[in-house]
Formats: sequence, C-alpha cells, structure tokens
Amino acid sequence: METVWQALSFDGLPLLIVAVFLAGLVRGFAGFGTAMVFVPIAATVISPVWAIIIMITFDLFGPVALLPRAWRDGEPRDVGLLGIGAVIGLSIGIYFLTRMEPNSFRWLVSGLSMTMLVLLISGWRYRNPLNALMTCLVGFISGLLTGIAALPGPPVILSYMSSPRRPEVIRGNTMLYLFFVDVLSIIMFGIKGLLVALPVAIGLILAVPYAIAGLVGARMFDPSKEHIYRRVAYGLIAGSAILGLPIWDAGVQ
Repeated sequence: METVWQALSFDGLPLLIVAVFLAGLVRGFAGFGTAMVFVPIAATVISPVWAIIIMITFDLFGPVALLPRAWRDGEPRDVGLLGIGAVIGLSIGIYFLTRMEPNSFRWLVSGLSMTMLVLLISGWRYRNPLNALMTCLVGFISGLLTGIAALPGPPVILSYMSSPRRPEVIRGNTMLYLFFVDVLSIIMFGIKGLLVALPVAIGLILAVPYAIAGLVGARMFDPSKEHIYRRVAYGLIAGSAILGLPIWDAGVQ
C-alpha cells in the first residue's frame, strides 16, 4: 500500500498522465507511436530504466481491450516471426540500456524518434519482399531498439508500409506484436533484476488513462481517413521528441 501512495504522490505524475493520454490516443487510431510520444517526455522526470519499466507496464495492460479487434484484423503468423527476432534483439538492447547515462538516453530517444519520424514522412520504405527471414530480422532490430530506447514500433511500421497489406491489417499486426514485446520485456527485465515496485505501480496507475485514450482513439479510427490520423500522430511524435531534448533543462540527475 505504501508503494501505491508513493506512486500517487510522485512529483512527475501529472506530466506522465498527460504524456500517456496523448500516447494512448495515437496508439488507438494509428496502431503505433506509444513510445515515441511517451518516452521522450517521461525521460525528463524519470531515469531511463524507470521510463521503460513504466511504459511496458501500462502498455501491457492498457491496450488489452483493443486486442480482440487486432487479432481479427491482423496476421498472427507474421507476429510470431517478428517475435522470434525480438527475443534476441531485446536482450542485447537491455544490456546497453543499463550502461547509459540519463541525458545520453534522452538525446538517443529524441534523436531516434525524430529519425524514424523523418523516414515515415519521407515515404522511405523497405522495398524487398518480407519473407520469413527478413521478418525475423525486422523483429531483431525492433527488439534491439526496444531494449535501448523502448522503440519497438518504427522498424515494423517501416517494413509493413511497403507491403500491399490493408491499413487495418498493419494496425492489427502492430498492436499484437507490441503487446508481445511488452510481455517479453517484463519477463526479461525481471530476469535481469531490474523490475522495481514503484515504477511498476506508476505504470499500473497510468494504464487507466492509457486504456481510456486508446479506446477513444480506436473509436475515432476510420481506414478511409488514414492520412488524417497519420498527420496527427506525426505532429504529436515530433512535439514529444523536441520537448524531450535535454536542452530545455538540466536533465534527470
């Protein structure tokens, strides 16, 4: 109970609630972008490891209500192939995360978010066929970025957008894969002894506004207006990446 009160009285909680609500909206109507919206802002008030623990905690429980639709729309076999690569990449990424300074983490997360955003906006796509081997490789890169900076989505999105899949299939696959990565991350952080009660409690609290925002975003989703949702998502991602840069303050100590 004491941990719950500590979480509720955490100084940075209001900012985290705003960040997680925006991230939930983007996740609900675009199927990706949670980390690119939440982590750069969260890293201004918490340490790198805590930022990722909090995110994977709320991201594990928050989108549960969206999974049935994602399963119907998506292709679970592809998600499984991505997961095989992610298992290897995630363990390597976590190793580097635990050796990173807070300000370096903030520069890295914001820089990666902006780089991925530029690639998305520019229209760059992986053009070769996504066979089983390449799908596993995409999963490996995604897992690596998950461990280092909690950014599992962009490699998957960039590869899927080059395929002839319908928007709802891409959205469904991405949601299923991101849920799998969260489960895997919790397990691996636990194995490495990195799970701490307070950030987990904060993550559970944030799961409520995240779930609400996700449902609102999902209700807004209309495949025929996909370009509108992408522009909104891109704007929120860019704003979060800029706000997360250490140039605005002294950084997390």
